[in-house]
Amino acid sequence: MDDRFEVVVGAGSLRSDGVQFPHRWTPGGVSVEAVFTGGHLLHLAAAGCVLNDLSREADALGIELYGVRVSAAGGVDPQTWQSSGVAYPVELRSSATSDQLNNLLDIVDDVAEVPRAIRAGAPVRRVTR
Repeated sequence: MDDRFEVVVGAGSLRSDGVQFPHRWTPGGVSVEAVFTGGHLLHLAAAGCVLNDLSREADALGIELYGVRVSAAGGVDPQTWQSSGVAYPVELRSSATSDQLNNLLDIVDDVAEVPRAIRAGAPVRRVTR
C-alpha cells in the first residue's frame, strides 16, 4: 500500500499544467497537482495555505515573487491512519536576496494557519443536523 501522499501547488512562472484555479494574489491563478484522497487533501490544505501566505506576506514586505511552488507530502500509519507529519519544500523565483526570501519563509512558517492547526492538533467529530 502506498502511504505517501504528495501534492504540488504552483503560481506564476512555477505553475504547472495541473488543474488551474483562480487566485486573488496571482493574476494567472494557481495550479494544483493532487489525487483526490483524504491524505492528499490534507497535504493540499497545507501547501495551498503556505502558497497563499507567501503571496500575502511577500506583498507586505515589498517582495515581488515571480513564481512559487510548494510541495507537501507525508505518510500515514496504515493501521490507525495517524499522520506521520507533513513536510513542505518551497521553491521561489524572485529578484529578492536570499536573506529576504529566507526571512519571508520564516515568517510564513510561523503564520500559515493550516500548518499551525495541523501542528497543534484538533479533535474532529461528526455532527448530526
